[in-house]
Amino acid sequence: MTPHTPSVPPATPSAPVRVLICDDNTMLRTALADVIEAQPDLVLAGSAADADEAIRLATVRRPHVVVLDVRFPGGGPYAAEQILRAVPGARVLAFSAYGDQGPRTEMAAVGVAGYLVKGIANAQLLAEIRALGAEALRAA
Repeated sequence: MTPHTPSVPPATPSAPVRVLICDDNTMLRTALADVIEAQPDLVLAGSAADADEAIRLATVRRPHVVVLDVRFPGGGPYAAEQILRAVPGARVLAFSAYGDQGPRTEMAAVGVAGYLVKGIANAQLLAEIRALGAEALRAA
């Protein structure tokens, strides 16, 4: 007989995960910000409406995870590439209305760590942010 092992909650990083939200849809940015701010282990590092603002905020605020719209004004792949250059160790999570392979391949080519299609449950988005944040914190 195997002794019962109590379930252990997932390990949480010693520091909160800083998350930058990048999407041109104001309502979506606001909703995502509210979801992030409601989590005790996540901190909103800012939100951006275009690539230039995203790159500037990422450089200043040093997020662990960047949730980035693939069809972002100024270019999602461009923004991802510049953010990853400016903030080594950050993880970019592509967030798109499009699930086809073309955008996935394009984003993967510039170093994006994950890809989710908009409309997923908040729990799935938060799980991915936490997983990528834990990677970024371990790498720091």
